[in-house]
Amino acid sequence: MTISAATSFTLLNQTLLLLPQRAIYWEQQKALIVADVHFGKVGHFRKAGIAVPRDMEQSDLATLSDLIYEYQPEKLLFLGDLFHSDMNNDWDWFTLWRSQFPGLQIILVKGNHDIIADSNYHQLNIELHDQLLIGPFLMLHHPLPDETLQNTEGYIFCGHIHPGVNLNGRGRQSITLPCFAFGNKQAILPSFGKFTGKVAIRSQKTDRIFAVLKDKVVAID
Repeated sequence: MTISAATSFTLLNQTLLLLPQRAIYWEQQKALIVADVHFGKVGHFRKAGIAVPRDMEQSDLATLSDLIYEYQPEKLLFLGDLFHSDMNNDWDWFTLWRSQFPGLQIILVKGNHDIIADSNYHQLNIELHDQLLIGPFLMLHHPLPDETLQNTEGYIFCGHIHPGVNLNGRGRQSITLPCFAFGNKQAILPSFGKFTGKVAIRSQKTDRIFAVLKDKVVAID
């Protein structure tokens, strides 16, 4: 029995499964793509004396493991901010998790929070890049401004801003949900980590927005 209710989306003749776990499975590349995991954030806050449940990041690792077992990807792409801060005890959990998937190619496109020495990632057989072109897609961390998109090679996949879509109900209820936002030249992924916020983004009428609910992903007209 599968754990995901995937929504299929075709982009540039590539099949993307948008998952309620805030990840994308790219069928042609057999690649799982996630952004803004922020491992180590719990340890960072606890180190500062702020009470945060210890199991939050273990839950994120378990979710990632479930997706790997279900989809059997050949590669796992992190679009930046994999580890939130400098080294802390949460790195040990991540090291243990990595040891469970020794044959999986893991690639990190570095983000602004990825400040741990490269050698630590290399010891775990994790590839590091500032940007990476795979097929028609250019993997980044930060979104690019509109004025530079037309001169960029490849359709961009990125994260960083933890996008959300604001939905309004009949009785003035309002909720901001994580979302996948596909523009003409750039897609912004929701943050994978549960211990992160979300910001309602401005979108163009031509954008395709997919809201992430608890157990499914739905297109917003």
